[in-house]
Amino acid sequence: MHGEGIYAYGMWPVVAFNVLLVLGFALSFVRPKGAVEWRRMGVFIAFIVALFTEMYGIPLTIYFLSQWLGNAYPVLDPFTHAHGHLWLVAFGLADSALAMTFLHIVSNGIMVLGFVLLYKGWVLIHGSDGKSLVTSGIYAYMRHPQYVGLFLITFGLLVQWPTFITLVLWPFLTFAYYRLAMKEEREVAEEFPEAYVAYRKEVPAFVPRSLKPQPTQ
Repeated sequence: MHGEGIYAYGMWPVVAFNVLLVLGFALSFVRPKGAVEWRRMGVFIAFIVALFTEMYGIPLTIYFLSQWLGNAYPVLDPFTHAHGHLWLVAFGLADSALAMTFLHIVSNGIMVLGFVLLYKGWVLIHGSDGKSLVTSGIYAYMRHPQYVGLFLITFGLLVQWPTFITLVLWPFLTFAYYRLAMKEEREVAEEFPEAYVAYRKEVPAFVPRSLKPQPTQ
């Protein structure tokens, strides 16, 4: 954490490290297979680059807010990291260590859950023989745990460090992966017509109906 009055940006090695870390981890579990999937991944990459660029490189959102609001901007040192947490600034809690800790716990918890779903989905898919439909484990709760994991990771990042660009990109990101999920469902339904129809009737796509696995028979 940087002290008051210190310009806390321009840390490009930190930007590069965080971008490569998140992308490397995500691509390990959600690897695009063709042009369509790479276009979807391009939106995710743009989201991650924009996020960490503003978090540690150039705080464009804060510049815009300072220009538009002038003296009405509710902090004295807008270019410190403490005042880069826009949710806390909006609620007048930018100088509260307790509020900042709570924000990080919530946002990091959401991201950890997202990474867990990514991993659990990946293990089952890549551990299968490819000749049968995977309906066990996390797939007994939802049909697209890896995409739900991706949504949670990006949402957690958005909670922790919202910017104008990422707020605009996030709906496009979720819609792009929703369409990809529906495309994959059509392909799986062609491969396993009867089994997948029964599975789809019982198991929701993204939001589990309960904490109990859904029957697929």
